[in-house]
Amino acid sequence: MLIVMKFGGTSVGSIDALQQVTGIVKKARDRGDEVVVVVSAMGGATDLLLNGARQAESGDVATARDTHQEILAKHTEVIDALLVDSQWHDPLLAEINVLLDEFDSLCQSIGVLGELTPRALDVIAGMGERMSVRQVAAILECNNVRAQALDATRLILTDDQYGSASPLMPPTAERCQALLSPLLGDGVIPVVTGFIGATQSGIPTTLGRGGSDYTATILGRALGADEVWIWTDVNGVMTADPRVVPDAQTVPRLSFAEVGEMAYFGAKVLHPQAIRPVRRSAIPVRILNT
Repeated sequence: MLIVMKFGGTSVGSIDALQQVTGIVKKARDRGDEVVVVVSAMGGATDLLLNGARQAESGDVATARDTHQEILAKHTEVIDALLVDSQWHDPLLAEINVLLDEFDSLCQSIGVLGELTPRALDVIAGMGERMSVRQVAAILECNNVRAQALDATRLILTDDQYGSASPLMPPTAERCQALLSPLLGDGVIPVVTGFIGATQSGIPTTLGRGGSDYTATILGRALGADEVWIWTDVNGVMTADPRVVPDAQTVPRLSFAEVGEMAYFGAKVLHPQAIRPVRRSAIPVRILNT
């Protein structure tokens, strides 16, 4: 069975959570399933990046430097705990630093210009995912699971509506088949950035906040997956937010139309557009608790 598994910010946001992710992916692999993993940024990282960029627009580049250190500390804590072997530890830390240096440079430019364009905002907004995929792939590799990190800018082609881009499915499907299918055939698990894509000229875009769900269903449709699994921190789709209503119940089954309507009216279970790609292909989506 081919499964696209998406792990959100809380699911990749701590040492314990990442160990859980590793166990889930290994279990699926050992069962004989082919797996594509989609990951969000570590919890809180995207908000930090966006705040740093917006502060730079107003002339405050010091916040960006603080953001650099705070995000580096989040990743370093995980890397020190889960990748003690220097074979994995040092190269990954170097990659994280390269991405954070790029963030610094962008914020310096934004500070000089005094302008944060939608295009620049999309580049910065997706940096947390680019760090996260490298981290998750390295952790899987360190646990004897063959994995490869991939930026979705190589896979998902979109229009140029920065901040809420829409996928161009035919060329996206071609790229996914060309890049992901050979990896799966070789027993390698692709670990793909959620939330981001790129225009046909290669300019990074984002699919809107919460867009990692959308990434998972886009890839699911492009690859003809058997199922898409959205891993989160609640027991599936519930009748209410369990943090607000303690006795909320899990809904065992919903139609595509029902879950799409719930998302449209504000339920935070799925990105509002996420159901569209799989609905057309009748690919089941499961909402699961890590």
